[in-house]
Amino acid sequence: MSAHVFVQYLTLKAQPAWRHLPAAEREAGRAAFARQIEAAAPEVTTYAYATLGLKAGTDLLLWRLAPSPEALQDSLSALLLTGLGAYLDVNLAMTGMTRPSTYVRKPTTQEQAILEPERMHYLTVYPFSKTVDWYLMSKEARQGMMNEHMRIGHDFPTVRQLLVYSFGMDDQEFIVAYETDDLPAYQSLVMALREAEGRRYTLKDTPIHTGVYRPLPQTLALLG
Repeated sequence: MSAHVFVQYLTLKAQPAWRHLPAAEREAGRAAFARQIEAAAPEVTTYAYATLGLKAGTDLLLWRLAPSPEALQDSLSALLLTGLGAYLDVNLAMTGMTRPSTYVRKPTTQEQAILEPERMHYLTVYPFSKTVDWYLMSKEARQGMMNEHMRIGHDFPTVRQLLVYSFGMDDQEFIVAYETDDLPAYQSLVMALREAEGRRYTLKDTPIHTGVYRPLPQTLALLG
């Protein structure tokens, strides 16, 4: 993929009518949905996470990467026309793109893992925006606070960050995501970051969605 990859996070909810369909029809619908994800690759890469019971109003989270917004739209349209997709409602969509960090010259995979081929077991994702005062400070002042942010992050090597820029494309400025195999370590990281100086300049960092990464058939089977 190019230097600027378009990234989309979708949360979806299965309509109640889905679970009332005959088992064979649901099985065929899930299989068609999975085939469509596979058919869109490698142009559109999709990672599916189960959010069932972890957030009201959502059962499935799709993290998708593509070279253009058009590719994301075309792929989603095809997914929603499958037997399963016809019973899924999109209740959150966040879109952005990757770009070089303003504060890190050579980010490690811990600081930017969005293009890594292997996924970890848990994903958390949320919209993020800074206050106006943050951008009116000098670059040096912002860099100092970001250095503290990164130092804290390095204390938790089992947690990887995935950062997307949404400026001018969506309501949030960034989409912040973390992945880990160790949720207690991730929570400890979040608690430590709450005490960092840069926290003063956070405008928005909710809603937070947490998903569990499993093989695609298992993830879809949880929908019923």
